[in-house]
Amino acid sequence: MLMPDPKTLRSLLARYADLRIAGQSTEETRRALDDVTYTLCVMTATSTIEDALEVADALLAGAGTAAPAASAPAGAGAAPHVDDDEITLVA
Repeated sequence: MLMPDPKTLRSLLARYADLRIAGQSTEETRRALDDVTYTLCVMTATSTIEDALEVADALLAGAGTAAPAASAPAGAGAAPHVDDDEITLVA
């Protein structure tokens, strides 16, 4: 499984939390929440936001114990990078 970049994952989790607690629910905030929910599910290889949040927490808890990327096989350090509505792999 590709490991998501911890910084990107934290950013998405913060955005998800912000959108969930947004005071006013508009079409724009609902769409943004749907987008970030989908992206979290894709990055964590899950199909529900509850599972995505659980996996994200576990990944971030273990992020400090991961082996350095230099010792990993070629391509093993690639992680999804989210920029607006696009997901790309970053080595």
